Amino acid sequence: MADCDANYVRLMKLFPDMTQCDERKIGFHHDGDHVLTLTVLEQTRYTTLVEFGLEAEVAGASPWLRLPVLILRMYHDAQAAEVMSCEGVRHIQPRYDYPNKDMHHQDEKAQWNLFLAEWLSGCLEQGYDAELLFETVP
Repeated sequence: MADCDANYVRLMKLFPDMTQCDERKIGFHHDGDHVLTLTVLEQTRYTTLVEFGLEAEVAGASPWLRLPVLILRMYHDAQAAEVMSCEGVRHIQPRYDYPNKDMHHQDEKAQWNLFLAEWLSGCLEQGYDAELLFETVP
């Protein structure tokens, strides 16, 4: 739960106006420029469903960096955000026996949330507003 709470805070720093707009683009440089998008898929009073993924690669970007598409549920009343889906895989249990038929890790769901935490932290530390970049490029 600590990762989910911290991810909520990170997401709110990156996308504070999610109730007013549906998308936020964050650029970062790693072997070229990349653009990550946070797209609001569904907005209700207490929750927001957000898609997080790599939108585009700008000139000179490395083809080796590939971010899976994550679907996040933000719980505004609890101030927590958790990964609901990774590359279309849903309904992940909190714990698994190992080995299992789908070869999930024992703590698969926790690893998804930790993966999101690392990406969001990287965006906060090294990201820039990609929309400003695209506005200034002729």
